[in-house]
Amino acid sequence: MTANTRTDDRPVEIEDIGTNPTSNPSFTDLIASRLSRRHLFGLGVGTAGTALLQACGGGGGGGTAFPVLPPAPAPAPAPAPAPTPAPSPAPMKLGFNAVAKSLADVVTVPAGYTASVLYRLGDPIASGVAAYKNDGSDDPTTYDRRAGDHHDGMTYFGMNASNKWDPVNATRGLLVMNHEAITSTFLHPAGQTIVSGARTVADEVLREFYVHGVSVIEVNKTGSAWSYKQDSSFNRRVHTLTEMTLSGPAAKTEYVKTKYSTDGSKTRGTVNNCANGTTPWGTYLTCEENWAGYFRRTTATGSTPKEDLSFRRYGVAGSGSAIGNGRELWATVTPDTADNLYGRWNCEVVGATATDDYRNGPNTYGWVVEIDPFNSSSTPKKRTALGRFGHEGACLGPVVVGKPLVWYMGDDSQNEYLYKFVSAKAWDAADIGGGIAAGDKYMDEGKLYVAKFKADGTGDWLELKLGVNNITASYSKYAFADAADVLINARHAADAAGATKMDRPEWTAVNPKNGEVYLTLTNNSARTVTGTDAANPRSYNDPKGPSQTAQKGNPNGHIIRFADAGSDPAAVTFKWDVYLFGARSTASADVNLSVLGADNDFSSPDGMWFSQAAPGLLWIETDDGKYTDVTNCMLLGALPGKVGDGSAKTITNVDGATTATQATFVGKAPGTDGLRRFLVGPVDCEITGIAESGDGRALFVNIQHPGENSPDATKPDTFLSHWPDGAKTRPRSATVVITKNDGGLIGL
Repeated sequence: MTANTRTDDRPVEIEDIGTNPTSNPSFTDLIASRLSRRHLFGLGVGTAGTALLQACGGGGGGGTAFPVLPPAPAPAPAPAPAPTPAPSPAPMKLGFNAVAKSLADVVTVPAGYTASVLYRLGDPIASGVAAYKNDGSDDPTTYDRRAGDHHDGMTYFGMNASNKWDPVNATRGLLVMNHEAITSTFLHPAGQTIVSGARTVADEVLREFYVHGVSVIEVNKTGSAWSYKQDSSFNRRVHTLTEMTLSGPAAKTEYVKTKYSTDGSKTRGTVNNCANGTTPWGTYLTCEENWAGYFRRTTATGSTPKEDLSFRRYGVAGSGSAIGNGRELWATVTPDTADNLYGRWNCEVVGATATDDYRNGPNTYGWVVEIDPFNSSSTPKKRTALGRFGHEGACLGPVVVGKPLVWYMGDDSQNEYLYKFVSAKAWDAADIGGGIAAGDKYMDEGKLYVAKFKADGTGDWLELKLGVNNITASYSKYAFADAADVLINARHAADAAGATKMDRPEWTAVNPKNGEVYLTLTNNSARTVTGTDAANPRSYNDPKGPSQTAQKGNPNGHIIRFADAGSDPAAVTFKWDVYLFGARSTASADVNLSVLGADNDFSSPDGMWFSQAAPGLLWIETDDGKYTDVTNCMLLGALPGKVGDGSAKTITNVDGATTATQATFVGKAPGTDGLRRFLVGPVDCEITGIAESGDGRALFVNIQHPGENSPDATKPDTFLSHWPDGAKTRPRSATVVITKNDGGLIGL
């Protein structure tokens, strides 16, 4: 996601406001069950067994994909003699000294490590494209062959000499990354040109169309240095003008027909690509997060009451009334083109039918999009079976031959939900390398679930399907018509089912050691002292800066984790606890519940990813506007335990004269042996997106929007950041590659 610290002229992000009007439980209407450590931690959880995990770059991408084992063979007729027990392996240890908090405009890593800039906004990715001037004057038509802006979720796909997917390749691969949004101040000569509420320079908008989306670049290691290959045939940009196929149950239905695609089979582009995902057959998943804000809707004339309900629930063109100008004002450029490059962002009713305008345009966004990085001519597909919402990512769970595949997905907005999709087809390792066709097999049919966290430390997966869990035509807040309606309005379906409203669910990551799933809950200013629940248990004030500005709700966020019953990702029940609470080290014991100190305190966890070269090593990234009076955003290394390694606890929450208690389950305090700060970024940035080379000896990290709140592109002295180029240059989002000076594994 993008931090909620903006002071420019763009509207406040929908994710910071929330569009969930329901009274779904935050456990306030659940029976107050006794929270018993024996009850929670006696439930038991199996290991991942023979399952090997696809790496999850937080939202599902980010690293090496391990090969997949077949099911375990049948037991021998007679047991073999017990072997002599092997010595227990030495416990894993973090092998770096903690980096101190910092407000400097640099990237700081521990002693013994080097961070080098690899790929920056505007860098050319094709022959004949000039170096980036970084002053807003570069030819707009070249931006489809340049690095995009706001680097985000990312995956490294190792590649062999035959140009095939080679997950453990340590020296050559395809680095695929999202470009979430833009810092418009620095993209044009003097920021966006807006006259009377309209964009008047079409070339500026063309730049913006191109720098959103996804990059695919070839990267190579020579000696100890990494670089990208500018003229690689694999290099590709996917952006807001790239044609996409709609696939799955919602494709070719009345809900997605537009003037561009009168049969509802396709759409143009992808936007606000935040976290990501991968597949076990070797493709990349990009996830559309804050897509709703880009659409313009200044009048509701002609739309039906049901359409209005959908617009409001997703915050299309605004929140509340869902009437607004649209982020970046793309729809305001005149004259429009013959193929409606600008008008397609206007979702008002202006024609006789849906095929005469773009009233259904928003329904073609909000999906998980599959891209084949090894086939630069392939058409990406939007996988509608995985539901439509503010997808933060899609993290692939345990991969076992003969078992269904599962992806875990957060919906990044206040008081939204956690989802999972379970494929109808069981995994067949013969589909490795199958490209988009394999996606048709596994991602177009399955079951979509939403999570309900219960007060006793367990939870239920509620299926989102017409006719079950209150998802019917008679549901009072939204009348569902068919299966496609349920998927397109997955938020309404989750409301009807009674899912648990969470503190802004973002990236998910699966621990390859035991299959447990971690979910970052970045923050929630709407959480009140009397409206907490066991899974979202804190509401407090975190005063910021010399003026002690009040920051209420859950400003610092937390990380929850859960284990599906029987280590089966297709299970419909789970158990959970809170692994880690963000907090200032100086906060009270009811806020600093994880007992963080100066070397590991943090706020607003966002990106998250487990290493595959060092199973059990977790990386946590922050997108923070709450603790930035003390430090810039950061990356922390962690060695988490497992669900149930802590205890039940009752928290006392205070807001002025209001005091309330909340029972929950808190994981074992990590200490500095289990959690340390590894990196601190430059000023006004977010740390997001992470991947590793096949041997774990190179870590790729994205530095997003440094200096984004700078007031004036024409006055370098006012820039809040000059990273990465320094010397009064405009700041740029960029990917850095981190290596250990002795060539060892990162973090250990």
